[in-house]
Amino acid sequence: MIDPSPARPVHLDPLTPLQFLERAAFVYREKAAVRYGQTTLTYPQLYARVRRFARALTAAGIEPGDRVAVLLPNIPPMLEAHFGVPLARAVLVAINTRLLADEITYILQHSGSKLLIYDAEYAAVAAQVRATLPLLRCVAYDDSGAVHADMDYEALLAAASEEPIAFDTVDEDATISINYTSGTTGRPKGVMYTYRGAFLNALGEALETGLDATSNYLWTLPMFHCNGWCFPWGVTAMGATHVMLRKIDPALIWRLIAEEGVTHFNGAPTVLTALVNDPSARRVARPLTVATAGAPPSPRIIRQMEELGAEIVHVYGLTETYGPITVCAKQPEWERLSDSERAQLKSRQGVGYVSAGNVIRVVEPSEDGVLRDVPRDGETLGEIVMRGNNVMKGYYEDPAASARAFAGGWFHSGDLAVWHPDGYVEIRDRGKDIIISGGENISTQQVEKVVVEHPAVLEVAVVAIPDERWGEVPKAFVTLRSGSEVSARELELFCRERLPGFKVPKAFEFCDLPKTSTGKIQKFVLREREWSGRERRVN
Repeated sequence: MIDPSPARPVHLDPLTPLQFLERAAFVYREKAAVRYGQTTLTYPQLYARVRRFARALTAAGIEPGDRVAVLLPNIPPMLEAHFGVPLARAVLVAINTRLLADEITYILQHSGSKLLIYDAEYAAVAAQVRATLPLLRCVAYDDSGAVHADMDYEALLAAASEEPIAFDTVDEDATISINYTSGTTGRPKGVMYTYRGAFLNALGEALETGLDATSNYLWTLPMFHCNGWCFPWGVTAMGATHVMLRKIDPALIWRLIAEEGVTHFNGAPTVLTALVNDPSARRVARPLTVATAGAPPSPRIIRQMEELGAEIVHVYGLTETYGPITVCAKQPEWERLSDSERAQLKSRQGVGYVSAGNVIRVVEPSEDGVLRDVPRDGETLGEIVMRGNNVMKGYYEDPAASARAFAGGWFHSGDLAVWHPDGYVEIRDRGKDIIISGGENISTQQVEKVVVEHPAVLEVAVVAIPDERWGEVPKAFVTLRSGSEVSARELELFCRERLPGFKVPKAFEFCDLPKTSTGKIQKFVLREREWSGRERRVN
């Protein structure tokens, strides 16, 4: 709600994605905002629930600036949280549902979250978290109607008022959400998004993917990941319909595409691979736009999706850039090329979003701290750096890490790329010790710390290796202690007890590790061997 007599200049309103929902509820009064199973919510109904949500948080003692965490799949309460939490002036902390209790506990402690809203599917892990954080208040959501010991989400909303709440006095540079991403130290870092950045990125996503009021967006991309690339706000801004999906199920996705008239969805290349290889795969009957990122897509998967009638939009970014910040903008003359040639060009990371501006460079290493562009020759390797409205505010409670990331006045991605003569960038390697498997970040150091805890292990190095399904997966190179024995299967089981499944190495090799004269493990030697014969060191 906008105050009709604001004490500020007429020409200046703060940018906030909250205005997207208010506008959609006013303009699209009969339009389906949400479809989830047998549930349909119009935009006015969604807005009413969000206002109840915000007032319920305030009644529960949540104050401006407090952090509210959610552990939810892509269901209506997760969408409602993206509007309701900031409407209460609180900060949203959306947690990766694939993490273990220890990692979730760390995020809750580090963010200082006062409240956790969780889905019944994660009741067991929530109980483990509560055992460590007994003062944490929890709200349970269960669409089966079952009763839980914690406060009930629907009962909380039912008891609250849906009276309008003014939001136009918000500071657009204030933090709207904190998204935790794996760092090279193993512990996740909290990436701070602002109201302004969320507003601009949401519009950028809508613009680059062609969303409008006739669009039906299927939620295949987790909303806990970069706030769903800001699509909760972007889809709403355009008055499109959110088609909710609790989990990835290729057969169900194909059915929903047909039955719900899906026009858009997003996903990592691994999701696309699962879809094209599912028995239910079929050519779509109406235009379908698919944005893909999380790992560089191969020309092959782009070609396969296009053969099924999908239009692929290849985007690139990081958690620190609100998700995608570049797009491989399609050129009209590409239509004259062969399918293979066009797919090769579309596999590049591209250029900056219209909403973000010309904010991406490829720079060479520099000892004097000055960032110098590499030649645009498609051959010289450099690091991708970014700046602008769609770069994070910084890492929460970690000024040292923020300063390192912003060295030279630009955010350092850690991704190594070439710059082509046409201005498009293309990733060739990864500088950070991060593996991106199926769109999920895996810290190699975190995995190494687990493996080396096994009493038979002397030392270990974990690197990414190519994988047809997941793009890349972790492999552990292990040196055993003298006289010790352990099998790869035993190490795998050891890791599974201590890590989420997607972080467990998919292969183990027992060997002496390559080292420098000073004893530093040369991971690049291992990577080079595993990726030999490939043009790019990412998959």
